[in-house]
Order: sequence, then structure tokens, then C-alpha cells
Amino acid sequence: MFRSHNYVPPYPTKHTHNIAPMKIWLEMEIGITGGEEDGVNNEDVDPEKLYTSPEQVYAVYEALSPIGDMFSIAAAFGNVHGVYKPGNVSLQPARLLKHQEYAKDKLKSDDDKPIYLVMHGGSGSTDDEIKTAVTAGVVKMNVDTDTQWSYWDGTRQFVADNHDYLQGQIGNPKGPDAPNKKFYDPRVWIRKAEESMGERCGVSMTKLGCKDTFPTKKPESGSLPVYNFAPVAHNPIKDAVEGAKQAIGGLLGKGGNCN
Repeated sequence: MFRSHNYVPPYPTKHTHNIAPMKIWLEMEIGITGGEEDGVNNEDVDPEKLYTSPEQVYAVYEALSPIGDMFSIAAAFGNVHGVYKPGNVSLQPARLLKHQEYAKDKLKSDDDKPIYLVMHGGSGSTDDEIKTAVTAGVVKMNVDTDTQWSYWDGTRQFVADNHDYLQGQIGNPKGPDAPNKKFYDPRVWIRKAEESMGERCGVSMTKLGCKDTFPTKKPESGSLPVYNFAPVAHNPIKDAVEGAKQAIGGLLGKGGNCN
């Protein structure tokens, strides 16, 4: 996934032309997302700059659509990275409908939602805000902050449940010589963190309306090619003999015969 922070291209870029033939999806983040992420702090930005206009959204669509249709637009509608106290953020997903209406009119399209939209800063959003955004054509929502918390929360709960077994390598309620390796082994507590984050992802899938959209299917072993590579059946003994012949033949010269 390619992201371009807070940038509206005046024309298709060289990189856009390069990724289109490779079927790489491009996500354009336009406007400004409030809060702080990756060292970029927009906490004190002018609130009016947190809302993208329909004209700006359509300008991106107009620039990229001649190259291909594998792109989405993360239009700002008051989005904020992080989670803040209710009332401190004015998220207005209904504005996304205006973007779609504007594009529909410009394109003379029969589709009510001709543009793929993305919702950044979805963590902490209400169910109604998410539902409105999806109804307006949002096909992807970023919930990084909530998933970060759920990952930590799984770790925190594990530490709380096993506190007395995590104070040293040896010694716990079972005895002063009892080992604690199976408690501080990273594979154990990281697994708890992953399970917690997995549960949170499930919550988002439900809120976004994509739960059970596609049935789970397990492919037959060997049915899916990996990078167009098909495994070749080998006879280990025959391979070893042939390898030895080639090695000895190389030592004896091209004309050597090992038979």
C-alpha cells in the first residue's frame, strides 16, 4: 500500500504510472488528519483544514482515473489519529456523501458512489459515524490506535493474571526452585496479545458490515501456486547419486566418466 500524506497531485505522478501495470493499489490521503502519528503532529492545526472539499476529492479522482481504477481516496472529514475525549473531535462523515454526489454529477454516472473512499482515524468513532461512512462509500477504515491498545491489553491482562510468576526466572507460588520460563517466554505472552488484537479486529468487521461476507475456504494442498512456482517431484536417492556424479565429473574434467 502506498500512502501520500496531505497531498493533492496537480497531475499523475511518475510513480503512479509505474505501479499501475503491477496492479498495486494506491491510496491517496488528502487534506489533513489531526492528532499525532509517525512523528507528524497536527494537534494544533486549524480545524477548518480537517475537512476536504468535494472539488479537492474530484481533482484527485480526475488525475488518477485515466491511469487505472485501482486507487482510493482518504478524504479528511475531521479525522484524527488517536483516541480523544468525546466532544473534542468533530467527525462529519456525512460530508463524504457530498463528495460522491459531486463526482456523480461531474461524471454523469449511474453509480451513486463512484469513488472508493477511505476513513482514517477510525479509532474511537461511534457506531453511527462508522455506519454513515460506510454508507457513503468507505471501503477501508484505519483503526490503528484501537488495535494497538488491544494488543497491549492482551499483554497487560496476561501480566496481571500471572504476576507472581513473572518476578524472576526461578521462584513462584509453587516453590522457590520452580522455573518460570513458560510464563516469560515471548511466544506465550505475545500470543495473548495477538489473540486480543484478533478479537478487536472482529469487532471492527462487525461494525463495518463485512463479517461473514465471504465464506472461509481452505484450499487443497498444492492447489495454489506460489510465485508461479510448481514443486517438482524428486527421488532423494537418485538426486544424491546424480549430484555425486556431477561433482566427481567436474573434478575429473569434462571428459571424465564416473560409470
